[in-house]
Amino acid sequence: MKINFRISALENNFNHLFSLDKTQLSSMGAVKMVVDANPGYPCRVSLEDAEIGEEVMLFSFQHHKTKSPYKSNGPIFVRKNATTSILGINEIPEMLFKRLQSLRVYDSNGMMIDARTLKGTNIRKGLNQIFSNKKASYVHIHNANPGCYNCQVTRVD
Repeated sequence: MKINFRISALENNFNHLFSLDKTQLSSMGAVKMVVDANPGYPCRVSLEDAEIGEEVMLFSFQHHKTKSPYKSNGPIFVRKNATTSILGINEIPEMLFKRLQSLRVYDSNGMMIDARTLKGTNIRKGLNQIFSNKKASYVHIHNANPGCYNCQVTRVD
């Protein structure tokens, strides 16, 4: 049985951060950076690695808004003027293939029901296995080593 999913990027509600000065950014725990390596700065809006020389913002973002104990926030990078990526069903962005990934699986109540770490090249197989469990509602993908949130994957029925 083929199981369909959709990967969702964050909407770009962050461009205003690029106009803030260092003091303002520091007060909110954010840092403006210039990309010096590729890959290395995966944008959660475009779902692409930022190019060398681009400006990015690093800040903490609440990516799991739930009433369960698994409510969570963590660091993300966003490119300046990034366009929100809209992916097709079963489409996986290239940036996920390049890294070791941590997949955190949640039911419809925001409770974690599974978690696994796998090579990015195995992500499609891992998602198919995860969604074969009918209780799996959505998955949060994180870069396994630094722990940064990447995106959400939702079952498509």
